[in-house]
Amino acid sequence: MPQLPDLIAPNLRVLFCGINPGLVSAATGHHFARPGNRFWPALQLAGFTPRIFRPDEQAELLDLGLGITNVVDRPSAKADELSKAEFRAGGEKLVEKVLEYEPQWLAVVGITAYRDAFGERKAAMGRQVRTIGRTQLWILPNPSGLNAHYTLPKLAAAYAELHAAAY
Repeated sequence: MPQLPDLIAPNLRVLFCGINPGLVSAATGHHFARPGNRFWPALQLAGFTPRIFRPDEQAELLDLGLGITNVVDRPSAKADELSKAEFRAGGEKLVEKVLEYEPQWLAVVGITAYRDAFGERKAAMGRQVRTIGRTQLWILPNPSGLNAHYTLPKLAAAYAELHAAAY
């Protein structure tokens, strides 16, 4: 299965970081492409985008100062198929990427992915004390439909907190 390329450029306002590509995303070449994934509606409701973008319109995010990457490059049906070693290695690569591109914010969408990638077992949602160079870190809830206890309004509210800090 092909790897999903990053949507990234230097000096973004926010670089969103998914856990890893799902199978639909890997097959289509578009981030957060699985029907029912709430990433795109959450971005719009939080004020990051003027409307709900389709996954195939993801390149338009760059014009808004936004980008997308993943902690782990390997596609899978579910994140629990990934090993702790993959997360640690992904965290190291993510640090290198952030130091190279220098976004103002790195927003990891998934608390377990953040904890495993950075070895911070007690990290909580929201703004982090840790930085990577000048880049500030934020943990957001995973927008996957599998994360059902976060309804779309709750998800959008969490994303809106980052929007308020970033703008």
